[in-house]
Parts: sequence; structure tokens; C-alpha cells
Amino acid sequence: MKLLIVSNAPLIYKDEKAFAYSPYIKELNVWQKYADVSFCCPVWETDRGLLIAEIPFKVHNHYKLLDTNLNSLKQILKSFVFNFYNLFVLFKAMKNADHIHLRCPGNIGLLGCLVQIFFPHKKKTTKYAGNWDPNSKQPRSYRLQKWILNNTFLTRNMQVLVYGSWENQSKNIKSFFTATYSETEKEIVTKSDLSITIEFVFVGSLVIGKNPLYAIKLIQRLIENGRNVILNLYGDGVEKNNLELYIKENKLENHVFLQGNQNQEVIKKAYQKSHFVILPSKSEGWPKAIAEGMFWECVPVATKVSCVPFMLDFGNRGILIEMNLENDSIQIEKMVDEETAFAIKSKLASKWSQTYTTEFFEDEIKKLL
Repeated sequence: MKLLIVSNAPLIYKDEKAFAYSPYIKELNVWQKYADVSFCCPVWETDRGLLIAEIPFKVHNHYKLLDTNLNSLKQILKSFVFNFYNLFVLFKAMKNADHIHLRCPGNIGLLGCLVQIFFPHKKKTTKYAGNWDPNSKQPRSYRLQKWILNNTFLTRNMQVLVYGSWENQSKNIKSFFTATYSETEKEIVTKSDLSITIEFVFVGSLVIGKNPLYAIKLIQRLIENGRNVILNLYGDGVEKNNLELYIKENKLENHVFLQGNQNQEVIKKAYQKSHFVILPSKSEGWPKAIAEGMFWECVPVATKVSCVPFMLDFGNRGILIEMNLENDSIQIEKMVDEETAFAIKSKLASKWSQTYTTEFFEDEIKKLL
């Protein structure tokens, strides 16, 4: 089977070898077991700071698209011309494919949504990695992609993989997930006593959208209330300097630690010893850090965005925060003071997350293909 992957995610070539975003490759490694993979995506000359890895399987074809952005009037005009070329390439690529797989949302995803209309009899899937909540505020292009994918007249023979379960969706829509750990990695973890030290972990980019500063302020409030709390933040980003300054100005150096980007094994150990995993994000698709922390019995502390309420069973296996320091700190302290409640939510979180292993993920991909 010839599988075509249409995506904004670029390929980067070094010494005639193809590289791509590392987590993206891990998922595609499953797809390529059951099909010959071709790409229809842009090419970058450098990694631009992206965490990349070599693609470990044969790329059967690469239909190269022109990369576009809308940062200036010149770029907008150039994008208009580039998109005509990209539409031509997409049509050619889809014509040669047995199975078309779109990665949305994104500029290329939108073009792919339009071109796939002309191939109603070909088998298709879309992974919508963003927030599928029909009531969320999103860019117009994202709403257009969702409308096309949800329309069974325009989009035929398609399974659209979305995060969460939503009302009034078409037969195209299928609730899906992402997995990190395998069945063989399951093990019993032992947490330290909450009465001694409460450990939080944040894993994600240090950018405004992920709200790492709010995580730090929440820890600060708990410290002011007399709690012995530690927060380790794993990740990097444009907000790093601002966070370092805030930590220094508020004398939090003994409680808050910026650990930078670390490999999966280091992150895994951080989850295993932490009591809570925190992600006060403004928007998410499938928050991988929350699912991973839950796997290792961390109680999740997260905002009510995208599929997060479903993941936390509307608060039964975690804490849904309101972005109000007073109310959110009270929720956490109440759980800390009731260790039985913490233990129950910790086990419920782990039981739910450990359902979604890489083996289960591969079985579901095999069904799709």
C-alpha cells in the first residue's frame, strides 16, 4: 500500500539523509510497518531549533511543497503564488497514493482538505492534532478545516482522528489518542510522603501558551501558605529568561528549577518521583505531558481545554484549575491534606493512562489501514 502523508511538518536533509521532528517520527514508525510511506510537505535547509531525528525507514517519495508564512505583506503575496504550486503538487501526490493521511490543522492541512475532495473513492485518514472542541475560539482557517472534515458530502471515505468525545459530530469523526509508553514499561512506583515535600513537574515548551509562569506562581502561593513544595520545569523556549528573572526576584531558587530539554528517560524518572504533573495551558490537542504523568501515578493539574476534562474524568482523576491562584491553591491543598483522596486519584489516573500503550496504539493504526 502506498501511504501519502500530507503535513506542515518539514523534512530536513543532511548528508542525503532525511530528518524530521523527533516525536513525529516515533508515531510514523508505526504507520510505516503497514505501508510504503511518501511525504508531501515542505523542506527546511536547517532544523531552526527543532528537536529532530533521522527517519529510520525508507521514504519512497517526497513531493516537495513550498514553505509559506503570513508574517508580512510580502510573505502574504508570495504565499498566494506558492499555494497555487502547492495545490498542483498535492493533486499529483494524492493521485499516486492508495491511502491519503492528512495532518491538521495548518496551512498545508487546509490545502490538503481542499484537494482530497477530488478523491472521494480513495481511503483517507486525518489526524487533527489541535483542539476539536466546537465551542473553542480558533483561527478562521482552523474552523474551515474542521468544517470540511466534518462534512460527509465534501469529505468521503475518511476517518478523522480527534482528541476527546464531542456531541453532534459526523460519522467521519473518531475519538483517538497518542501513546508514549509500552506494556513492558509498566512498573510500581513509590512516591515520597506528601507531608515532607510536595513535588510538581511541568513538561513542555517555555512559551506563553503553555503558561509556565502561572505554574511557578501557583507554587509560590503554596509556599506562602507554608507548604514545602518543589517544581521542576523540563523544556526550553522564549520565556526562559523571564522565568529565570521571576524566580530570582521572588527568591524561589530553592523551590523552582529550570531543567531544560532532557531525554525521555530523565523525564520518565521525573514523573515517577513527582506527586503532581501541572500544565496550565491555554490550548492543547492531546497534552502528552499530562497523559505521561498520569501513567506514573502523578495527579494531573490542568486547565479545562480541549480533551483535558475527558482525560481527567471531569475532576475525578485530577484537578481542573480555573487560572485563579486562590481557588487553585485551595484545591491542591485540600488534596494534599487528604492523602487518601490523593492516593485514589493517583491510582485512577494511572489506571486510565496505562490503557493507552504503544501496543494498543499500533493495533488501532493497523485497523485504520
